Amino acid sequence: MRKGRTEKLMQVRLALANAIDLVRKRIQQLQDRHESIGEQNTKATMIEPILTALGWGLQDIDEVRREYKCKPQDNPVDYALFLNRMECLFIEAKSLEKDLNDRKWISQNLAYATVVGVRWCVLTNGDEYRIYNSHAEVDVEQKLFRSVRVSDTANAGQVIDTLHLLSRGQMKGSLLDELWDAHFIDRNVGLSIQSLLANEDPALIRIIRKNTKGITSSQVRVSLKRSTIRIEYPTPTMPDDKLPPLRAGQRPHKTVAAISDATIANLIQAGLIRPPLKIERAYKGVQLTALVMADGKIEFDGHCYDSLSTAAGMARKSVGNAPVNQPYPQTNGWTFWQCRDHANGELREIDHIRQNYSPAKS
Repeated sequence: MRKGRTEKLMQVRLALANAIDLVRKRIQQLQDRHESIGEQNTKATMIEPILTALGWGLQDIDEVRREYKCKPQDNPVDYALFLNRMECLFIEAKSLEKDLNDRKWISQNLAYATVVGVRWCVLTNGDEYRIYNSHAEVDVEQKLFRSVRVSDTANAGQVIDTLHLLSRGQMKGSLLDELWDAHFIDRNVGLSIQSLLANEDPALIRIIRKNTKGITSSQVRVSLKRSTIRIEYPTPTMPDDKLPPLRAGQRPHKTVAAISDATIANLIQAGLIRPPLKIERAYKGVQLTALVMADGKIEFDGHCYDSLSTAAGMARKSVGNAPVNQPYPQTNGWTFWQCRDHANGELREIDHIRQNYSPAKS
């Protein structure tokens, strides 16, 4: 049962990767021609190929309804997606050339979703996808869960992971709810700690004094002002995030079970990675380097991280790429980091090593 489900997830991810590649090429062509296509063409050529790849039956009125109104007097929603004839996701579409920062677009959709009882909403122009939780009791900006761009080739794996959350199969479960809970808790705990530090909370000062010797309260305050303290959390990911990243036209040549077992620790045990292994990436004109250590951790800029993806996100952040409401850019470390091929010395993605892994070797 588990194997069958995983293989189905792989099939959806492959279809999604192909659809993303198609849409990405269309976006580039339009940008090269400086051409505007309007909302209806954006829906037909940019959005609907993605929805089809995600398993939604665009021709099945029990699954997808366009210009949907719960009541005749309501303003229509561009797409309403259904599970068991119940609304589960609203999508507000704008034309490709539109900037999504106009608050009124999502505010209206979120308000309507709250009334109808739909928790998840998406605002998209065919390139950028913003996922919102309408039930969150916070301001509109804080309802934003994740945002990705189809045209963002540097984060192709993260684009697939995020859009995959909107697939028909994933929407059947509680995965989005669970990921939101982790995201919401981490963000608010982080903001609370930052507030304590910024406001020199007396209780915090006393705790620090209690755990140190020979230091006064004023010295603690001065020390905190000199410090740079970062509150960082790994980005919550779906359970199948160990699956290999899929690109257009790529077909798995190893079994799903074999690839999902290919953790850094297993690659080291199998002799495919020999620590300390230097990994690198030229990014925005900066040469970034890290080390894969013997315990499977990734060392970058003097800090150790539990995964390639976290280290990759921190590496990107170090050159000034820090997204709003996230500790670092969400990044697929398997495709971000590269290492030298022992045979010819060429730089290749770490994912190439993972593709050669077989449990029988370990």
